[in-house]
Amino acid sequence: MEYRDQIVVVTGASSGIGYVTAKAFAQRGAVVVAVARREERLQQLLAECRAHSPASSYLAGDLGERAFAEHVVENTVAQRGRLDILINNAGISKHKQIYHMSADEADYVMRVNFMSCVWTTLAAISPMLRSGSGTIVNISSFAAKVAPPREAMYAASKAAMNSFSEALWNDLAGSNIHVALINPGPIDTEIWLKEDEPVAYKGPKYPPELVTDAIFEAIEKRRYEMTIPKRHPMLLTARALRLFFPSLLRFGMAHSDPVPPQTVAGARARARAGKRLGDLSED
Repeated sequence: MEYRDQIVVVTGASSGIGYVTAKAFAQRGAVVVAVARREERLQQLLAECRAHSPASSYLAGDLGERAFAEHVVENTVAQRGRLDILINNAGISKHKQIYHMSADEADYVMRVNFMSCVWTTLAAISPMLRSGSGTIVNISSFAAKVAPPREAMYAASKAAMNSFSEALWNDLAGSNIHVALINPGPIDTEIWLKEDEPVAYKGPKYPPELVTDAIFEAIEKRRYEMTIPKRHPMLLTARALRLFFPSLLRFGMAHSDPVPPQTVAGARARARAGKRLGDLSED
């Protein structure tokens, strides 16, 4: 597929999957608009992109804010005349016991991981309709299929993205706008260094380039949904257990990452003291 001069927006581009994907599009001659919060990282990325695609640019801001998310698409179309490909990759982790989760944290996870995707997608559909075609690739997570311990809000945000994407397959039929969904497993990005609580998973992590390759495959072969790594035994087993033996899956998760009794006791004591969930302040 020819990507030269295609206008491509990549969100969450300051590191990991987004960074690698933005560079890959630029190397193929696409005009990349990289989006993330960390402007210094975007400047570094832009220097690498412009070696192959001089017209590439970036927009720095918080995609958890609707005005900025919509501005990303509107500004791109105003400056470039169209939008050919939208990669909704922005996301934050939230790995912590539900007893430690505040409502504000839950709200922000949903806004960044799910609502930003909704806002950019809704903004992108009209210009894609005007130009006659377009592609939207939503980067979800295997956690949307099998929710791991201490990932309640993260898994919920990604499951919402999956349902939204699946509904668009029907709703956009006949529009020539293709929506693809990528469910990565354990990918080696800096997200593992930003967890609120220690992670029990000690298995292998895979390079973000695997996800980038899947993005191109989804675009070029019009795939609707892909899980990465493909045919991975751990992911296949977890999915099968979730579908056919859910009690066995719950047992395995509880064994691998149990809830410490002191965590429950502490939450109960705070509840009896009248504190809201997530309020860990000392009296």
